[in-house]
Order: sequence, then structure tokens, then C-alpha cells
Amino acid sequence: MTLFQIILLIFLVICAVSVSFSKNLVRSIMEFMAFSLIMSIIWLTLESPDLGITEAAVGAGVTSILFFVTLKKIHAIREGNKNEEADK
Repeated sequence: MTLFQIILLIFLVICAVSVSFSKNLVRSIMEFMAFSLIMSIIWLTLESPDLGITEAAVGAGVTSILFFVTLKKIHAIREGNKNEEADK
């Protein structure tokens, strides 16, 4: 295992823990996107490009878009800075 893969695994664990403890929904989705992108890079370093591309497309792409659309539909995301003021 190379140093690059160890660093990626550390970032992967950090993303997983931060998603679990985050109270802001938008921030959680962004951390989930980062988790998926890091996981896709790990798949590429393990010489499995088909899984890496799928993880990037589905995990970071489609799933995150669906999360954002869902938050918009349930009015959890508001225009402007109203959402940030409501969190405080």
C-alpha cells in the first residue's frame, strides 16, 4: 500500500465521521460527495476503473443531485442566506 492510498483512506474515514456528526444537511451532502469522490479515486488506484467511474457517476453525481432536489422540495434549502440564519 502506497503513501497516497493511506492518505486517501485517512480522508475517507474523516469524511465518514464528519457526515455522521454534521447537523447541517447541505454540509452533510457535500461531505458525502467528497466521500464518494475519494472512494472513486481509491477504486482507480486499485486498478478497477469501471468501479471508480461508477462510484463517481452514481455516488457523487446522481445521488447528490437527488439529495439536493429532495432538500429543495421539502424546503430545507431556502434562497439566499435564510437557511444559515435558521441554523443559528
